[in-house]
Amino acid sequence: MMIQNRTREIKIGTVIIGGSQPVVLQSMAATKTADIAATAETCQRLAEAGAGMVRIAVDTQHDAESLREIRKRTTTTLSVDLQENYRLAEIVAPYVDKIRYNPGHLHHAEPEISWQKKVERIIEIARKYDCALRIGVNCGSLDPSATAGNDPMFDRTSNRVSDNAINNAINNAINDTINNTINNALNSAVKHADFMESLDFRRFCVSIKSSDPKAVISANRQFASLRHDIPLHLGLTEAGMPPEGVMKSRLALEPLLAEGIGNTLRVSLTVPNNRKQEEIEAGKLILRNIEQGKILTTADWTPDRFNIISCPSCARVENDRFVMLVQQVREATRFMKDIPITVAVMGCRVNGPGETDHADIGLWCGAKSVNLKRGTTLLGTFSYDEIVPKLLKELEQFQQQ
Repeated sequence: MMIQNRTREIKIGTVIIGGSQPVVLQSMAATKTADIAATAETCQRLAEAGAGMVRIAVDTQHDAESLREIRKRTTTTLSVDLQENYRLAEIVAPYVDKIRYNPGHLHHAEPEISWQKKVERIIEIARKYDCALRIGVNCGSLDPSATAGNDPMFDRTSNRVSDNAINNAINNAINDTINNTINNALNSAVKHADFMESLDFRRFCVSIKSSDPKAVISANRQFASLRHDIPLHLGLTEAGMPPEGVMKSRLALEPLLAEGIGNTLRVSLTVPNNRKQEEIEAGKLILRNIEQGKILTTADWTPDRFNIISCPSCARVENDRFVMLVQQVREATRFMKDIPITVAVMGCRVNGPGETDHADIGLWCGAKSVNLKRGTTLLGTFSYDEIVPKLLKELEQFQQQ
């Protein structure tokens, strides 16, 4: 069995992570949460494939209320993803084992209320309903206030980590290939972890995710050096379609796991719901590789310079054509594999706008149309039939500049 850093143990339903426990594999349902039968079936199928935990997206009260029936139909350990609406925590908590919130999305609902008050409320609910929590930091959707170097760290009553320690870790983490986004992500993760412990709540884990393997490695190494006692969930967000998505995930996660960092993991692949078990198969491959000492490096596999970032399909995807669109983009751009351009294809409004801001060219998908962007600039909105030719034309212009 792989020996990881001896973090504290936390209980999530029938699963225990951290300590001397083996690494737990996770996946996420891609069905609409309100489709109770399909979501429950997916949870069971993923558990049978080897998932120790399955995450479900909840965006509306109807989604939240659907969990009551889903819980009756599956014995799977369930995690719920709140994203923009922290107020749904109380509705979902009786029916799930873990709640994940994104610090970067807490400001969306009731912006007049501080993030500290919102986290206090989430912790109160978690205690009441016996839930664990995950602080899920995503480099594509960071808290606007979490700017390292500008944000005065809040007055931590626990004082677990000094500002000097954080600043030193940030300085060590950054090199010429990793920008201030990693500073801000690390800052946000430490800040929220420290705040939870100031309220005497310790039943939580942390994740710091990016679509850049080097950023994932750097941020998680530095967090583990600062807070070796807190369990870490690992993942390369928006890994894309297999096989490239599996290889990029290996580049990000295998070095960390080999160093003893990481207690749970998910390989986030852009695949339809009926292929979601491929995420578990890829996770098993990574764990086997670690046990056998087979650590993927760029000496063994180097990604194409043309980089497609695409999010894993989930309940938030508004049009099932999203996965097909990613495939079409990949096929249409194969001739550009040696050109250093990043194209992001995102499936929903929650992560779409922010995630595409960091790409050279971005597509984020709505119910009937796709938004085409260059960096932060919206170029237009086009139908699913029009978007690939429009993308190719924009790529041609981008190359000429």
